[in-house]
Amino acid sequence: MTVQDVARLLPEIVVLREHCRSMAMLEACLSPEWADRYHSFDDHWSEGESMASMRNGGGDEYSIVFSAAGAYVRGFDHESPMSPYVEDGPWPGVVDEVPDVFRSCVEEPAFSDDGMPRVTACLWREAGDGSWRTGTIDFPDAHTDDPDGADYLFQLLVDRSPEAFRAWAEDYYEVPVDLEAVRHVFSSRPLTDELVRSLNSGIALADLAGDIAEIGYPVT
Repeated sequence: MTVQDVARLLPEIVVLREHCRSMAMLEACLSPEWADRYHSFDDHWSEGESMASMRNGGGDEYSIVFSAAGAYVRGFDHESPMSPYVEDGPWPGVVDEVPDVFRSCVEEPAFSDDGMPRVTACLWREAGDGSWRTGTIDFPDAHTDDPDGADYLFQLLVDRSPEAFRAWAEDYYEVPVDLEAVRHVFSSRPLTDELVRSLNSGIALADLAGDIAEIGYPVT
């Protein structure tokens, strides 16, 4: 599956935003240390913008910038044959057609390495648009079903079921994860002490005040 397949499977912007926020909130419960988390969400990343992010600690990552203009998604798979480090620049077509309203995201220093966009997969959707867009890309002729890393990077954005997240979280954190708690947070319902402790007996709701504010998770 390439980024073009992902573009056909992603939901509307508002649904994707809530899903990313919920995953970040669940991980705040599972991992009190921010540096150990896989998914994060900053509701106040910059003026008028929120950002969802993923980093696996091995060099793979994605960032999703949500703004009044819409949403911009950037993914980087460090082992992809389409890595910008292969040809000293993004693979042809990956970011060439990104509209002007999102060009600042392409050039964002946090998503770049000495001015070179760190990207192997990119898609975007302007506010009011009816679908997600990608560039016109001639993918490398390699023996892989995931040349740009999109299948791996965006798996929990395509399969947004509580069951998929629980399976991933139990594998990543190596602890049991309560499915009903995942369903509760995926429904964006307010947290309770009981729910927080069902995910992590070592913390309480009050311990998450800073995370809740940063993530922008609903409290009422």
